[in-house]
Amino acid sequence: MPRQPSEQVRTPPSAVARETPAPAGPALRPHPSRTTRTDGTDGTAHPTRTTDTTSTTDTTSATGSTHTTSTARPARTPLTPYHRLFAVPGARAFTLGNLLARLPSGMFSVSAVIMIAGSRGSYALAGAVTATGLAATALVAPWTARLVDRHGQARIAVPATAFALLGSLALLLCVRLGAPDWTLFAAYAATATTPNTGGMSRARWAHLFRDDPDAVHTANSFEQAADELCFMLGPVCAAFLCTALFPEAGTLAAGVLLMTGVLVFAAQRSTEPPPQRHPRSASPVLAPGMPPLLLGFLATGAVFGSMEVVTIAFADAHGHRGAAGAVLALQAAGSCAAGLLYGTLKPAGPAERRHRIGLAAMTLTMSLPLLAASLTGSLAVLAGALLLAGTATAPTMVTGMALVQRRTPEGRLNEGMTLAVTGLLGGIACGSALGGWVVERFSSTAGYAVPIAAAATALILSLLISGRFQRS
Repeated sequence: MPRQPSEQVRTPPSAVARETPAPAGPALRPHPSRTTRTDGTDGTAHPTRTTDTTSTTDTTSATGSTHTTSTARPARTPLTPYHRLFAVPGARAFTLGNLLARLPSGMFSVSAVIMIAGSRGSYALAGAVTATGLAATALVAPWTARLVDRHGQARIAVPATAFALLGSLALLLCVRLGAPDWTLFAAYAATATTPNTGGMSRARWAHLFRDDPDAVHTANSFEQAADELCFMLGPVCAAFLCTALFPEAGTLAAGVLLMTGVLVFAAQRSTEPPPQRHPRSASPVLAPGMPPLLLGFLATGAVFGSMEVVTIAFADAHGHRGAAGAVLALQAAGSCAAGLLYGTLKPAGPAERRHRIGLAAMTLTMSLPLLAASLTGSLAVLAGALLLAGTATAPTMVTGMALVQRRTPEGRLNEGMTLAVTGLLGGIACGSALGGWVVERFSSTAGYAVPIAAAATALILSLLISGRFQRS
């Protein structure tokens, strides 16, 4: 029944102060104790000043007066900046869904290669099919992200994921039933609608902490570490499932993880950025400062793509092809650790300058694998060099993503970050092709010059083109 108005209390001037409970009702924070006093003239109850205290009452029978003492409660401070992130209601749930949905990104391609090569006996066909899917993703992903910005993450991500899973299942059936080769290309191209869950997660953090740059920096660092973690675990899980169970097991497991993760992620509506149905701004590609930045992501992707191919070739040439995945995982581990550490810091100076410093550090550290391969020829020494080389990756990527968020027009954040990921994917494809060409034409050791050249290209683009863009 509705709350009744409080009755007026008639008391003499020496009335004892009474504590009354706080009014009922929803609240985001627990209410401290509230006390009321009675005025000696009219007896009307008035609320006293509210404080977050612990009250103790000492009553003296001789005088009938009551003394209330208060002890202030010290405010709890987060142990690390990451505790502050996950204290936000719904943050842990959407992060869990995001991680489940991102892990398959490193599983699908490996599973497809094992499945196709094992059935058709052709690694060339398997590589061509996965390359087609990568190219289709580069074309479709920005359009999917644009729909996400306009209509909301949950409304677009769930059906887009379901359509992509139909493509994966179609590929599985075509391989299993011996369908013509062209059907493999068509089926795998249909998986291009897979939404960029990493970009959507970064958009949520940017929305939740839009007035707190330090928290956004920590969130971007965590997301980059999550990327590296998925890069380490995804291929390993896929290879294990496909070889220990049956060739289609990796694709099936990745599909279940992807759909489950997207559903959990989309269910957290309280943290979802509001859709911008009619954005007034132009495409992020045309935004000031974005073209050179996207070109830098293209060159940075070439670092990752070439390093992967060259390391596999180097391990194979030294009779340790099976250890190539573990060696590459060390590079991702170094980047993951550096990303988590970077998130606890408060970097000073403009983001543009920090990005250039990061690219310069990448260029220097990428020379370590070349030195290890040429001077020692040891896979163990190379593994240590890759671990150190990875430490410059995450801080550079975190700062680059922060620049993308800053330069992307309002209402198009998912599209802007997806364009950055598209640039990375295109660079990975180009770097893989160039690294493979150098290995076949010269040697696997010489191939380690390609990541250095790619990182130097990204640095030159940042120094020349970006500076000229800002002056204009």
